This record gives sequence, C-alpha cells and structure tokens, in this order.
Amino acid sequence: MFSNKRIVYLKDDEAFPPVTESLGDGLLAAGGDLSENRLLTAYRSGIFPWYDEYSPILWYSPLHRCIFRPDGFIVSHSLRQKLNNQAFTFTMDQNFAEVITACACTRRKQENGTWILPEMIYAYNQLHKTGYAHSVEVWQKGNLVGGLYGVSLGKAFFGESMFHTVSDASKAALHYLCNWLFKNDFHFIDAQMETNHLVSLGAFTVKRSIYLKMLSDAMEHSTLRGPWKNNQSQ
Repeated sequence: MFSNKRIVYLKDDEAFPPVTESLGDGLLAAGGDLSENRLLTAYRSGIFPWYDEYSPILWYSPLHRCIFRPDGFIVSHSLRQKLNNQAFTFTMDQNFAEVITACACTRRKQENGTWILPEMIYAYNQLHKTGYAHSVEVWQKGNLVGGLYGVSLGKAFFGESMFHTVSDASKAALHYLCNWLFKNDFHFIDAQMETNHLVSLGAFTVKRSIYLKMLSDAMEHSTLRGPWKNNQSQ
C-alpha cells in the first residue's frame, strides 16, 4: 500500500507534508487525529481523511479531483418527475446525526464495511455542533428517506457521503444542495474521487494544481457557519 516511498506518520501536533509528496493514489500521510483543527486544516489544504477499521487514519490528496459546479447538476428524467410531483420535501441541518449514521450503514458496491467509523461520526458531529459540517435531509411522508453531509469552508463545500432508502432520494438531496449553494454564491462542491455515478450527475475532474487554485479562491471568502436554513440567501 505504501510502495517504497516513505509516508509521514503524523504526531498529533505535526503539520501535513506538502501535497506534492503524495503517492500516485493520493495517499499523503497517516496518523494524527480527527480534531476540529486537524480536519479543517486538511480541507483548507486540499486533503481529506479516508481509511477503514483495519488501518490508521490515512490522509489523501489525489492528483485529480472530482468536483461539481453548483449550477452543473444533471437532472435525470425520473428525478425530474419526482421533483415536479413534489415527491420529496427537504430540510437542512435538522437531523445531521441521523444522516451521518445512515450514510455509515449504507452498503455500497465494491466496498466491504464502511469508512465512516464511530470516531469519524463523533468528529463530524462535533464539526456540525461548531457550525462547519452540514446536512441535507430528504423526507417522504414524514420519513427520512435520503440525505447527505459535508463540510463548508469559505465558498467551498466538501461533500462526504450520501444515502437513500427510496429511489432518487440521494440525487434529490444533491440537487437541492447544488441549487442552495448556487443561490448562496458557492464556487464548487468537492466530491473527492471520481465515479461513473457522480459523472452521470454532472461532476468532472480537474488536476490538483487547478483544484488548489480554486480552493484558494474559495477560502478568501468568509465561512457561512451553521445552522443553515432552506432559504439562507433570502
């Protein structure tokens, strides 16, 4: 996993190495902690945590980054019908703990277990309490049927995970978020690693150097700390 290149094992107070020192798969460092300061520093630097129960905390900064423009979401025919029929209702930051727990319980193709471990759930719940992590909830007939969560800094939103229990509910959550971020002048959503599913929804990849420039521009703006409201821009 680590090839022949030495990966820095972080002490709790040790700074991240330059992102240019990452391996080909994006792995940059291991260790450290999931404190608020560590996580926010990582996001501001183009780094994110991604690991499982069998490894230490691993930090990534891949050579290419998958992103959405807030106005670039592609609405499928089936989703359009459900939106037109008002099949879903939406809230923001009302049930963060339930959303992240549901994301952790979702089983995905080609994945064994989950990377959203109990310590991750605790850390992001803390970020939510301090106004940096946010959720979108999708409801149908009073039941939570989908949602997503992520971290917001400046004019960037760092998407972490989505879930759904009925068809198109996670897509609806992302569509709602994109519209909300567009109305509030956000620059991009960081979707981290490219998948065919994300590309089908309008995501695309950029080189890390371009991403870091976009990130720097987004960080020049103040952070809209939560709780977020459905009509924040109004």
